[in-house]
Amino acid sequence: MQRIVIFANGELPDLDKARRLLEDDDYVICADGGTRHALALNIQPDLIVGDMDSAEREQLQTLRESDIAIELFPHDKNETDLELAVNHAIDLKAKEIMIIAALGGRLDQILANIALLTDPRLSTLNVRLDDGVEEIFFCRHRIHIHGRNGDLVSLIPWQTAVSNVQTQNLKWPLKKEKLYPDKTRGISNEMTDETASVSIGSGLLLIVHRRQA
Repeated sequence: MQRIVIFANGELPDLDKARRLLEDDDYVICADGGTRHALALNIQPDLIVGDMDSAEREQLQTLRESDIAIELFPHDKNETDLELAVNHAIDLKAKEIMIIAALGGRLDQILANIALLTDPRLSTLNVRLDDGVEEIFFCRHRIHIHGRNGDLVSLIPWQTAVSNVQTQNLKWPLKKEKLYPDKTRGISNEMTDETASVSIGSGLLLIVHRRQA
């Protein structure tokens, strides 16, 4: 399975920047209300999942008439619509998953969306949240960040301390250092080249990359 793009029901601050994230051969899943973002970008989804309490009825009717697959779930369920979409992407054996519009709005939803990326089933995949302005993903061993000189990069230990943190092409380098979840040592670093790298020895490190205008 090629890359899967999932549209969540959060905010998209810049449609043009979001559009640049998309590729022609993406398999597109909309998590309920995320359908509005796909349609705003003139993207026809391959699948819509959820309880359909957020998607607009007129839009859904139009998509049904276009034979778009819709997987309906009951309103009383244990998972969010986004989790259902991620589960489906895993079942399709995606090698890469990009989740668009999972940020903005309710803080509880944002935290839950980020936490979804810690699913052990995703540990070997390239999985990230992205809205064209910010991208969020986890470093488990070593990762590369692609952007521009001056982009902001924050390194946030997830739940426990992260050891042996090393960086390249960040303004304030880290050399085999330890970052703690109750400290702000890794916040607001800056890229000094188009590619930066981060590696760790143990733990789970949340990477927040904010692209500068």
